Amino acid sequence: MRRAAARLLSIPGGTSVVDSKMVLKQRNATAADLLSYQPGVYAQAPAGSDDIRLSIRGSGLQVGSNATRAGIIVLFDDLPATTPIGSFNELLEPLGTNYTEILRGGNGFDRGSLQLGGLINYHTFTGYDAKTFQGRVEAGSFGYVKEQLSSGHVFGKSDYYISVTNSYRSGYQEQTKSTAFGINFNYGYRFNDSIDTRFFFRYRQTYEGNPYYLTRAQIRENPKQAQAPYNTWGTYTIEPGTKYFGNRTTIRIDDNSRLMIGATYIDAPMNHQLGNTASIYDNFYLSGVVRYLRNDKIFGHKSDTTLGVYATGDLPGSQFYNVVRRAAAYPTIPLGTLLNRQKLGGSSTVFHVSNNTEIFKNFWLTAGGALSYDPRSGSVRYPVVNHFSTHPLNFAPRGGFRYQITPDIRLYGNVSRSVQSAQDWQFLSGSRYTTGPATGMTEGWQKLEPQTATTFEVGTEGTWRGQHWSLSYYHSAVHNELLQVVTPVSQLYNSAVFSNASRTTHQGVEAGVTGTLYKWNGGDITYMQSYTYSDFRYNHDAVFGHNRLPGVPVHYYQGEVHADFKNGFYTTFDVEAASSITASYDNKAKTAPYHIYSYTLGYLWPKKSRRVYLQLHNLANKHYAMGVVPVYTATNGDAAAEMPGDGFGVFAGVDIGFN
Repeated sequence: MRRAAARLLSIPGGTSVVDSKMVLKQRNATAADLLSYQPGVYAQAPAGSDDIRLSIRGSGLQVGSNATRAGIIVLFDDLPATTPIGSFNELLEPLGTNYTEILRGGNGFDRGSLQLGGLINYHTFTGYDAKTFQGRVEAGSFGYVKEQLSSGHVFGKSDYYISVTNSYRSGYQEQTKSTAFGINFNYGYRFNDSIDTRFFFRYRQTYEGNPYYLTRAQIRENPKQAQAPYNTWGTYTIEPGTKYFGNRTTIRIDDNSRLMIGATYIDAPMNHQLGNTASIYDNFYLSGVVRYLRNDKIFGHKSDTTLGVYATGDLPGSQFYNVVRRAAAYPTIPLGTLLNRQKLGGSSTVFHVSNNTEIFKNFWLTAGGALSYDPRSGSVRYPVVNHFSTHPLNFAPRGGFRYQITPDIRLYGNVSRSVQSAQDWQFLSGSRYTTGPATGMTEGWQKLEPQTATTFEVGTEGTWRGQHWSLSYYHSAVHNELLQVVTPVSQLYNSAVFSNASRTTHQGVEAGVTGTLYKWNGGDITYMQSYTYSDFRYNHDAVFGHNRLPGVPVHYYQGEVHADFKNGFYTTFDVEAASSITASYDNKAKTAPYHIYSYTLGYLWPKKSRRVYLQLHNLANKHYAMGVVPVYTATNGDAAAEMPGDGFGVFAGVDIGFN
């Protein structure tokens, strides 16, 4: 992890590394727990499920809370996990992760990310850094139980790591039962000091109840209820078995150059038992990545060059279709009858090159450029036949600087262009059938232009007297922003309305501070704080003027004070606070601002990998909304668009590892 943190210091922009050892001190239920306390990152888990609400710098505002994420490239161990349909939430299991890199905005450029939100790179344990055997159990309120067994070992030139997880949660809110089972495995082999290869396999199957959305008044009065009439329909999603295969081979050509080649295959079926119909997806994707890194000296100045390709595409057989689910909605049609069928096709290829050169002592300039080709296609096969295709080609330049004022303090700035094409399924957002059994469902394809943005960023990062800080300001001028709205009709058929917005602006501040408050013989008191300011608006829109874009709070803060004692006990007090989240495009519906407090008491056996903890979450049992799915307008200042957070809960865990 230290090497990863050192590598990120060469990037002239906002980055961070999450050490999983810190996260494991308390409950680790979803990816939202792993990504907490990170400046610029808004990650929430509606109903405690895998379908996290994830946004960096306003990315992903267009997808609400669904089965795939957009606006951020996700890598597993430097290998592609984001496809033309997005990133699959169920694969983001936090247990088994050693550390996680977060490269915000254009700072993911050298890994092939041209997304507005940047890049998240999960690094799995290997046999070199894992315990030979480890077991973990978490349990508590809302019927929550999660178990993990893992093992890692090195034998000769080979090593392996395997983690098996199983979880169950009956739910805080009605109709939010969830279950999950997963496997995370990798095997590595070192041929010699110059060549090594590693194979990866991930498997995850999940069941997630869906309570849909509540109004602000409903959350204030009873956040445990589900939305009517869906509360009587038993709505849920099954991901019956997502499979991820990957290989990464690294070749150290000489002391100054290195080549990494990788490929992944994803098979991710989905079965959405939502609304009047069931939406069934067959998803198959093949992806590849190549990165060449070289370190040189030009006229005595250090110069680092990166060339790479990130490519991903749909495979034949990718499709989705809808069948009859509710007899009350189709009284004359048998359950399971096919209503429509669509084929999907698309790919994304990014060619990128960049160079960092030390112009004079401790002052570096960065220059780069990327070519992005994102063809998308689709065809309706039943009950009508139609087709669409689009072939956008975009160039994305990047420039920046960093100045190392002292060995521990640096300044940086950059200007980057981002490019994001719509997810392949989002194009089916045009006209709807008006006759026949498919009435109300989407028939036509929507013309969606790629979302582009020019972003500039300035900031500083450093350490002084044991206190570490990071501070960034960014401003993005966004064209054709991809936005989503859910209507009563689209919700009935598990769809949404997608469109390009007029010009919008994203700007914000990302700040983080960590350090030691007090230290004594055998113990210390440390703190960690993260604050994100997000100002996302229309620019002179014909309908909405300068309204805020719905989706994330303007102000979001997480902080903790942590004490470690010589005898092995530790204790943590946490606070999370957020301002109102705009829930409608007319800005009339907003969530209530909130602040919640949590407390953890734990014991870590000195010099041993054994831990127990007790966590009290939301001590005041605050009723609050942690996310929204935007609607056009609000009636009487309120709308069924909010997702409640958990109430007061008690959780305990045991973690035992040994070699």
